[in-house]
Amino acid sequence: MSTKNIMIVGVGGQGTLLASRILGNAVISQGYDVKVSEVHGMSQRGGSVVTYVKYGEKVFSPIIGKGEADIVLAFETLEAYRALPFLKTDGKLIMNVQQMDPMPVITGAASYPENVVEKLAEKADVTALDALSLAREAGNIKAVNVVLIGLMARNTDIPYEVWVDTLKNTVPPKFLDVNLKAFDMGYGKA
Repeated sequence: MSTKNIMIVGVGGQGTLLASRILGNAVISQGYDVKVSEVHGMSQRGGSVVTYVKYGEKVFSPIIGKGEADIVLAFETLEAYRALPFLKTDGKLIMNVQQMDPMPVITGAASYPENVVEKLAEKADVTALDALSLAREAGNIKAVNVVLIGLMARNTDIPYEVWVDTLKNTVPPKFLDVNLKAFDMGYGKA
């Protein structure tokens, strides 16, 4: 098996780190070698958070360079735009359409770019959804990350049951029901 490169991008507080843990645990359970690297910007202040997850028979480095990501999983629209250069020509961009204003937009020094999803769709294979609404419907807006993991899981060779078992072993029990529902909404089972 060739190495698979997945880049998870978002804003601090969106659950990108839990998403990478779920992904890592799922692929480890299938016997793959996995390397994960987390890059924190000003995550505690709403800044960018990037996680690289690489898996395959043997992985030597967790870093994903430009043009190497098989999948970019973006929790926020502008973060999807920023990560586009890392996507392979034949890669898949899976994204949440939620927009979170960065500090320059909040202070009025810049404006949020318009029509980002449409611009991205001109350059890549994009699947965009309103994960926030689905998470709300599942019972908790913080489950956006698991909605997106569900959608991404459909684009992997890892069986559905493995993902469910991984959620059961990774998510705290008091949040499990909401997260299972959120996963199914993303996966398309609900």
